[in-house]
Formats: sequence, structure tokens, C-alpha cells
Amino acid sequence: MVKHQPLQVYERQLCLSCLTGIYGCRWKRYQRSHDDTTKWEFLWSLILFFTFSLLLVWFYFWWEAHNDFSEFNWFLYNRSGEWSDGTVPILATTAAGFTYIAFLMILALCHIAVGQQLNLHWLHKIGVSAALLTTSIGFISVNQIWGEEWAVIPISLQATGPFLHLGALVAVTALAWLVAGQVARTEKIRFQVVVLLLYLSVLLGLYMAPLSITSPCIMDHANLTPRPDIIGHQGAPMLAPENTILSFQRALQMNVSGLEADVAISFDGVPFLMRDRTLRRTTDVGKVFPARQLDDASSFNWTDLHSLNAGQWFLKDDPFWTVQSMAQREVMLVGNQSVCSLEQLLRLASLHNHTVVFSLRRPPHRHPCYHSWINDTLEVIRLSGIPQHLVMWTPDCDRGQVRQVAPGLQQTSVEKLPPQVLHQQGISSLLLRYSQASPYDIQSNVSVTLYTVNEPWLFSVLWCSGVSSVSSEAPNILRKVPYPIWLMSPDEYCLIWVAADLISFTVVVGIFVFQKWRLSGMHSYNPEQIMLSAAVRRSSRDVNIMKEKLIFSGKEGPHREENWNSCVYCIVCWCLFLWLCPSTLKCLPLLFSCPYLFTTDLMTFDR
Repeated sequence: MVKHQPLQVYERQLCLSCLTGIYGCRWKRYQRSHDDTTKWEFLWSLILFFTFSLLLVWFYFWWEAHNDFSEFNWFLYNRSGEWSDGTVPILATTAAGFTYIAFLMILALCHIAVGQQLNLHWLHKIGVSAALLTTSIGFISVNQIWGEEWAVIPISLQATGPFLHLGALVAVTALAWLVAGQVARTEKIRFQVVVLLLYLSVLLGLYMAPLSITSPCIMDHANLTPRPDIIGHQGAPMLAPENTILSFQRALQMNVSGLEADVAISFDGVPFLMRDRTLRRTTDVGKVFPARQLDDASSFNWTDLHSLNAGQWFLKDDPFWTVQSMAQREVMLVGNQSVCSLEQLLRLASLHNHTVVFSLRRPPHRHPCYHSWINDTLEVIRLSGIPQHLVMWTPDCDRGQVRQVAPGLQQTSVEKLPPQVLHQQGISSLLLRYSQASPYDIQSNVSVTLYTVNEPWLFSVLWCSGVSSVSSEAPNILRKVPYPIWLMSPDEYCLIWVAADLISFTVVVGIFVFQKWRLSGMHSYNPEQIMLSAAVRRSSRDVNIMKEKLIFSGKEGPHREENWNSCVYCIVCWCLFLWLCPSTLKCLPLLFSCPYLFTTDLMTFDR
């Protein structure tokens, strides 16, 4: 009769099963391995890291591009002819993809920390490939249709650079635990040297990174210039339909210093406010004049234009997600807006003694006012009674004639020109996109107004840079920024930099010393890899000794250390993932109901 007895009963390793199971669907003990990762799996690990880095940049780009979401939607409208918020699906897929790839990265790092072989499941490989492909397509698409927006990244780094540096320093310092463990476990001197050199190079680079960080917000408080003036771009389009009287009235309530609009010329020579080439998006022309909804807005006379409703589209499309917060009386007021003329805007600005800046679009070639559009606009300015010094004139056409007819107008250029050209043309101010202005332009003698500034962080950076005025679609938001979001002197920043580096260096040294001490007494062999079949050729005394070694190592050796490590990293992993994706809570009951997590493996030995 052959008797079997358990040679070793392993402890349940729930945390380790979670790590290897979720990452590579290796739920049982015999499926796991401490062998070196294969070259193929190592390549997939590099692809995973590259995808994570790419998604991180993509995520950061869209996070900072929030300032220009309305501009992006307008670009999409001009291409497709249909208005929709195209940022919603982009943000949703970006958040989902980044959460998924970040979770896989955490699992991969936990595998390395506990010494497990990396073996990404084929379903995850498909997911990583899909994320890499879609993100690459996204980069190419943005570069084609919205390439100028990439400039937001270096500008945003002026606001976030010091904080991103501290975050990166914390992350790399935390990786010291993983690196120290790998160096202490391995017996290959070359591998130890390579890992240490690579890690120390990254750490040293982060220690010296502040030398390359520049921000206008790192300055003495006494050098801060006065708060920039805010000009309501198209009024306050977050609170009322753009380019309507109500929108400009709401902007005045936000204490703006000026109003900005887009002007076109009607068929009978009346300048009116309209941003688009057609009337489809911001009026009910499709209902009143269905056969003419694709016609140029300048082909309508003022009587037809004034009969159109210019507010119902705002309630229907809700371009800034603000309609739900409106009172019923406000909704009725918004829904009854009509197309606004330039004369109405000028009279409103004159009444409140506010500056007016407008972009004037020339009518089509066969338009009756094709040659007289400048004179028609100047005549409206004269009839409105607004003081000329309150009007910023932007058209470059016939500036000499304009200066003769209306010498008091503020000649404004929408292009960057050499100082001598500005002086020759009598231009006293510039109206530029915020990404076009350089520190030299801002510090020059010419007044600079930058558009479109909607986010407090961008307003703070431009404020610290010395900008005199900005044009904004969100005066209701910027009015709540009485001071730059952050401002510190160079001495304060230097103190934070040196203190962070010293703390990081101390923690890294402590981690390496502790890991070396903790792992120095561990056995280097793995009892699961011992060939028990060789025991049949040994004496009974040798067999007993082998049993004792196996049992001892199972209780006090690498398995207990491995299980402790896996528990720690699994807890950290789940905390991060639950923070990134709260919906994972729904999956916890399914996870703990899996029978593979509680399977106890028995090693038997024929006696």
C-alpha cells in the first residue's frame, strides 16, 4: 500500500493571486514563475510603458486645452456643418484608456517588485495595442486640424512645471523600493550596475531639473504688475447667446473693461454681429428661410436678419453646459434674443464708457458693399456717438484713409509686425492669440491684448508676465481671480527645491540600506523548483533532510517574504485603481468569488 503525505502546505496567497491573475490570468500557484521574463514579454512591457507615456502626454494636453474647447468645437462645426460638443467623447475615451493602461503599469511594477515573471495576457495585449493605435491617430488628427493648440503645452508648463517636478520626484523616489529590491535579489553584477546607473541618472536629472524650469510666477511679489483688464469676447457667451445684447449686458455685469465682437455687413449695408459665415448655428434661419440656410450671412438684408431668433439655439445646444443652472425667467429672456447690430453694441459701450474691439469681415465679391464696407462701418461709428478713443480698429485695409477720417481710433493689428512697421502705420496696440505673444511683445511699448483666455491658470501666467489686457469668453470665471493662483519668490522656490532634493536623497539611501538588510538573510533558492524526483536516488536520511529544508523554507523563507511583498503592492495597486476608476467597486464581489483565489496547492511525496 502506497501512502501519501503532504510535504508542504502553502499559505494562501490571495494578494499574489490577484496580481498575477489580473495581469496574466495566472491564478494558480503552479502557473506562476520566478524565471526571467522572456524577450517577447519584455518587448510587450516596453510597449506598455510607451503607451502609458503617450497617453500621459495626451491626457495632459486635453486637460490643459480646456481653455480652448469652444474653439475646437467651432473648428469641428466649420468642417462638418453640424454643431456638437466633440470634446465629450474624446475626454471619455481618454479617461478610460488612461485608467486602464495606468492600472496595467501598476500591476507590471508590482510583478517586478515581488519577483514574478511578466506575462501579459493576450486580451490585455489587444487592449494595449488598441490604446496605442487610437492615441497615435488622435495625435495625427489634432496635428492636422488643430496644430496651433500644441503651443498650450509649453505655456501650461510655466504654471504646472514646479508642481510636476515635485510629483515626478516623489514617484521616482518611491521607485527606489522596487529598484533596491531588484538589486539586492539579483546575483548578476552587470545587471546591478546597469539598473543602478539608470536609476541614479534619472534621479540626478530630476534633482537638477529646476535649473531648466522657468515661470513668470517665480518672481518677487513687489514686481507684480496690476491686474489685466478683461474684455468680454462676444460678451459673456457662457451666460447668454454670443454676440447678442443680453450677452454684452451680462459681460458688463461681470465688470469687464471692454467688449469684443465679430462684425459682418448686411446686403443693405448695415454692420451686424455674427461670427459664422452662415446663420445656421446661431439663428433659426432653417425654420424661417429654409431655402437660404446655407447662404452667406451678408446676403440677408437687415430686416430679414432682425426677424430671426438668435437665442433658441443656445437653449437647445447648451454649448457651455450652463442652461440647467438658469432660472425660468432667464431662460425666457435668452430665448427671445435677436441678431444685434454694431450700432447697438457701440451705443451700449458708449453708455458705460467701455472700450469696443471688433473683427470686421469683408463682404463677398458681388456684394453691394464690397468696396464701401470700410466707409459704411466708419459711418456707423460716427452715428453711434461713441468717443473714437474707445474703439479699437483692427482691419488692415485702408488704414491711411481710416486715420484721416477718424484719427482718434485706436489702430490695432491682429498680426505680429516689426516695431518700425507698427510705428509707420500708427498702430498703438496688438490683438494676438495668447500663444503668439512672446515676452518681448508683452514688454514692448505697444499695448497687447491676448485672446482667448478662459482658465484661471492661464490668466495667472499672463498676469505675472505683465500682460495689460485679455479677451475672455468667461469673464464670470476670471472675476473670481483677484490674485495669481500661485506666486513665489526665487528664494522661496530655491528653498523648496533644495529641501525636496535632500529629503528624496535621504529616503532613497534609507530604502536601499533597509532593502539590503531585509533581503540579506533570505535564501536564494526556490523550493518549488527543487527536483523532488531526484530524492528517490538518495538515502532515507537525505530525504528527511530535504523535507526539513522544504518545510523550513516554506514557513520562513522566500514565500513568506514574497507573500508579504505582494500584499503590500496589491493594497497599493487597488487603492490607486479605485482612485482612478471608482466603478471598479462593482467588480469586487466577482473577484473574491473566484474559486481560483482560494485554491491550496499540495506537494506530495511517495513514502
